[in-house]
Amino acid sequence: MLRLSSKQILLMKTVFHLLAILPIVYLTLLVLADKAGGDPAQYIIHYTGMGALNSLVAVMLVSPLAKALRFSALMQTRRLLGLYVFFYACLHVMSFFAFDLLFAWDLLIQEVIKRPYILLGAVCFLLLALLAITSFAKVRRKMGRRWQQLHNSIYFLALAVPVHFYWSVKSEIIEPIVYILILAGLLIWRWLKSPKRQRKSAHFSGRAATKKIGA
Repeated sequence: MLRLSSKQILLMKTVFHLLAILPIVYLTLLVLADKAGGDPAQYIIHYTGMGALNSLVAVMLVSPLAKALRFSALMQTRRLLGLYVFFYACLHVMSFFAFDLLFAWDLLIQEVIKRPYILLGAVCFLLLALLAITSFAKVRRKMGRRWQQLHNSIYFLALAVPVHFYWSVKSEIIEPIVYILILAGLLIWRWLKSPKRQRKSAHFSGRAATKKIGA
């Protein structure tokens, strides 16, 4: 098992911060250079939404990668990456509210009620806000078991966010379908590797072996 010193962990987290921030720097340069497509507002909305989705994929990849590479220190980046999911989601929502709705609250309420994909997106955003607020160690200690119950909603988000993406596009559905399959695959992997399921599997295997011996 590969172990890192505190300085190495700090360096690793710094690299993750840079990887998460660089796409925003790139987007800013594109907009300033007037290269953000024919409709810069829609480009920004889509770009920041994809940033949230890609960050969510990164969160879901941490555990399988840490186990496959026997690199437990990687688990210490999950909170950092989770906060970047919320960060990009904030940019996505603010871009939509500013560019599409021109800061009209009444329009926002109407859109949430009228359009299922926006309603689903709003639910996802509220969940992400709760996860971000409760991600601090002090809050975690105060919440006790309820903290884990709340943070298990990341599995709902892993399916709901790509479905929101799928519903939001009028064409070009291949990309959202790919994301749905990737995240569904990661959820299935996590279920197969869950301690509870493995204990149950070991229990049934033990009973089967006992019956075989006694036969």
